[in-house]
Amino acid sequence: QEQLVESGGGLVQAGGSLRLSCDASGGKFSTYTMGWFRQAPGKEREFVAAISWAGSSTNYADSVKGRFTISRHNAKNTVYLQMNNLKPEDTAVYYCIAAKSLLTATAPSYWGQGTQVTVSS
Repeated sequence: QEQLVESGGGLVQAGGSLRLSCDASGGKFSTYTMGWFRQAPGKEREFVAAISWAGSSTNYADSVKGRFTISRHNAKNTVYLQMNNLKPEDTAVYYCIAAKSLLTATAPSYWGQGTQVTVSS
Protein backbone atom coordinates (compact mmCIF):
# COMPACT_ATOMS: atom_id res chain seq x y z
CA GLN A 1 0.00 0.00 0.00
CA GLU A 2 1.35 3.37 -1.04
CA GLN A 3 2.18 5.62 1.88
CA LEU A 4 3.73 9.05 2.36
CA VAL A 5 4.85 10.02 5.86
CA GLU A 6 5.99 13.54 6.69
CA SER A 7 8.26 14.62 9.52
CA GLY A 8 10.24 17.65 10.62
CA GLY A 9 7.49 20.10 11.38
CA GLY A 10 7.48 22.21 14.51
CA LEU A 11 7.55 25.68 16.02
CA VAL A 12 10.15 28.18 14.86
CA GLN A 13 10.65 31.92 15.15
CA ALA A 14 10.36 34.17 12.13
CA GLY A 15 13.59 34.17 10.17
CA GLY A 16 14.41 30.64 11.25
CA SER A 17 14.67 27.42 9.27
CA LEU A 18 13.12 23.96 9.19
CA ARG A 19 13.64 20.93 7.00
CA LEU A 20 10.67 18.71 6.24
CA SER A 21 11.12 15.12 5.15
CA CYS A 22 8.73 12.76 3.43
CA ASP A 23 9.35 9.02 3.41
CA ALA A 24 7.58 7.15 0.62
CA SER A 25 6.81 3.44 0.69
CA GLY A 26 4.70 0.83 -0.99
CA GLY A 27 4.96 2.16 -4.51
CA LYS A 28 7.31 3.13 -7.30
CA PHE A 29 7.72 6.66 -6.01
CA SER A 30 11.17 7.01 -7.59
CA THR A 31 9.31 7.38 -10.90
CA TYR A 32 6.88 9.98 -9.56
CA THR A 33 7.11 13.72 -9.29
CA MET A 34 7.15 14.52 -5.57
CA GLY A 35 6.19 17.72 -3.87
CA TRP A 36 4.57 19.69 -1.11
CA PHE A 37 1.29 21.48 -0.52
CA ARG A 38 0.23 23.45 2.53
CA GLN A 39 -3.00 24.54 4.15
CA ALA A 40 -3.23 27.45 6.56
CA PRO A 41 -6.15 27.83 8.97
CA GLY A 42 -9.22 29.08 7.16
CA LYS A 43 -7.54 28.89 3.76
CA GLU A 44 -7.56 26.51 0.84
CA ARG A 45 -4.80 24.01 0.32
CA GLU A 46 -2.11 25.48 -1.96
CA PHE A 47 0.80 24.18 -4.00
CA VAL A 48 4.26 24.89 -2.55
CA ALA A 49 6.90 23.03 -4.57
CA ALA A 50 7.51 19.96 -6.73
CA ILE A 51 10.48 18.07 -8.13
CA SER A 52 10.64 15.73 -11.10
CA TRP A 53 11.45 12.05 -10.66
CA ALA A 54 15.10 12.57 -11.68
CA GLY A 55 15.45 15.73 -9.63
CA SER A 56 16.38 17.72 -12.71
CA SER A 57 13.36 20.04 -12.71
CA THR A 58 11.59 21.92 -9.94
CA ASN A 59 8.62 24.25 -9.57
CA TYR A 60 7.90 26.64 -6.73
CA ALA A 61 5.04 28.85 -5.68
CA ASP A 62 5.97 32.52 -6.01
CA SER A 63 5.48 33.00 -2.28
CA VAL A 64 8.35 30.64 -1.41
CA LYS A 65 10.81 31.17 -4.28
CA GLY A 66 14.27 32.01 -3.00
CA ARG A 67 13.44 30.77 0.50
CA PHE A 68 12.44 27.11 0.07
CA THR A 69 14.38 24.37 -1.68
CA ILE A 70 12.99 20.98 -2.63
CA SER A 71 15.23 17.96 -3.15
CA ARG A 72 14.96 14.19 -3.26
CA HIS A 73 17.00 11.07 -2.61
CA ASN A 74 15.53 8.28 -4.72
CA ALA A 75 17.63 5.52 -3.16
CA LYS A 76 16.04 6.44 0.19
CA ASN A 77 12.59 7.16 -1.29
CA THR A 78 12.69 10.49 0.49
CA VAL A 79 11.88 14.03 -0.52
CA TYR A 80 12.90 17.10 1.45
CA LEU A 81 11.75 20.68 1.78
CA GLN A 82 14.36 23.03 3.20
CA MET A 83 12.60 26.16 4.44
CA ASN A 84 14.69 29.22 5.24
CA ASN A 85 13.79 32.74 6.32
CA LEU A 86 10.43 31.52 7.52
CA LYS A 87 7.60 34.00 7.93
CA PRO A 88 4.44 33.86 10.08
CA GLU A 89 2.42 33.48 6.88
CA ASP A 90 4.21 30.17 6.24
CA THR A 91 2.31 28.72 9.20
CA ALA A 92 0.31 25.77 7.89
CA VAL A 93 -0.03 22.04 7.74
CA TYR A 94 2.40 20.82 5.09
CA TYR A 95 1.47 17.81 2.98
CA CYS A 96 3.75 15.60 0.95
CA ILE A 97 2.39 14.60 -2.46
CA ALA A 98 3.22 12.33 -5.36
CA ALA A 99 2.09 13.04 -8.90
CA LYS A 100 2.54 11.44 -12.33
CA SER A 101 4.51 14.43 -13.63
CA LEU A 102 5.40 18.06 -12.96
CA LEU A 103 2.54 19.06 -15.22
CA THR A 104 0.08 17.23 -12.96
CA ALA A 105 1.72 18.18 -9.66
CA THR A 106 -1.26 20.39 -8.78
CA ALA A 107 -3.51 17.32 -9.02
CA PRO A 108 -1.53 14.71 -7.06
CA SER A 109 -2.20 11.00 -7.02
CA TYR A 110 -1.11 10.51 -3.41
CA TRP A 111 -1.16 12.57 -0.22
CA GLY A 112 0.53 12.27 3.15
CA GLN A 113 -1.19 13.01 6.45
CA GLY A 114 0.56 16.32 6.98
CA THR A 115 2.92 17.92 9.46
CA GLN A 116 2.33 21.19 11.30
CA VAL A 117 4.68 24.13 10.81
CA THR A 118 4.17 27.14 13.06
CA VAL A 119 6.18 30.33 12.65
CA SER A 120 5.98 32.82 15.49
CA SER A 121 6.53 36.53 14.98
